Amino acid sequence: MAGGLVGLLDDIAALARLAAASIDDVGIAAGKASAKAAGVVVDDTAVTPAYVQGLAAERELPIIKRIAKGSLRNKLLFILPVALILSALVPILVEIILMLGGTYLCFEGAEKIYHKVKGDDHSHDKPAAVKGPEAEKKTISGAIRTDFILSAEIMVIALKEVLDQSFLSRTIILIVVAIFITAIVYGIVALIVKMDDVGLSLATRESETSQRLGRALVKGMPILLKWLTIIGTAAMLWVGGHILIVGAHELGWDLPYDIVHGLEESVQGVAGVGGFLAWLVNTALSAIVGLLVGGLVVAVISKLPFVSHGDSGDDH
Repeated sequence: MAGGLVGLLDDIAALARLAAASIDDVGIAAGKASAKAAGVVVDDTAVTPAYVQGLAAERELPIIKRIAKGSLRNKLLFILPVALILSALVPILVEIILMLGGTYLCFEGAEKIYHKVKGDDHSHDKPAAVKGPEAEKKTISGAIRTDFILSAEIMVIALKEVLDQSFLSRTIILIVVAIFITAIVYGIVALIVKMDDVGLSLATRESETSQRLGRALVKGMPILLKWLTIIGTAAMLWVGGHILIVGAHELGWDLPYDIVHGLEESVQGVAGVGGFLAWLVNTALSAIVGLLVGGLVVAVISKLPFVSHGDSGDDH
């Protein structure tokens, strides 16, 4: 009896070790999948603060919370089931969907540059809070719809990284990625939008150090948002272009991939900085491809008869 009990305990211990190892594997895989989606995450983080511009301070966090809940619902209830079914039944569709998403990222990045150069961007339009409650609700709904596209791209990028896992592992990893990325993005967004409030609070304290830090935070927020937008645009072009290059290679068109890979190899041998130069070459060429493809899509869409060409921020 004792021997049987010891054997049972050994089996339980072995199962516990196996479970722990599986959890480690899930964590590592989720981390890698999340890292691959980093470019889209940067853009998501850059875009969202604009939705609470002009709101009263006490309403900022509740609005962000509502958008975050909508984002998580997008990922877990809509995108995840469809992605898992497609990956199980028609894996090649994952690559095709990923390339469509990559094209959309290129379009978004190129469109931002186009409107910036043209001088008709509406980043300083009157905020929804000033227009009224209905406009605010519409803005929140729009934020969740925009998040759906970015969330779909994040989840498909993550899925692509774990296609070799079992269906159950794939499901668990993508759930972890969905929760982790949503928490990271909207946690950072919450910190960003509250930065000026923290700065104002510090600026009213007696300590000169606190006052200086407070003023720096208040002045620094617009600069941070500006740079986040620039980095987000660059990240969209880079990630979108990279997705298209790799996707074309996996679907049988090797020329773009071979060119990029060949140029990478030509600088990899540089002592001390070869790895960095190879990454820089890949990133720059991916961004160029992204800009070219995105520019082409912007040109085509701008000529479509059903696309609004009005100057209002709502139309844009």
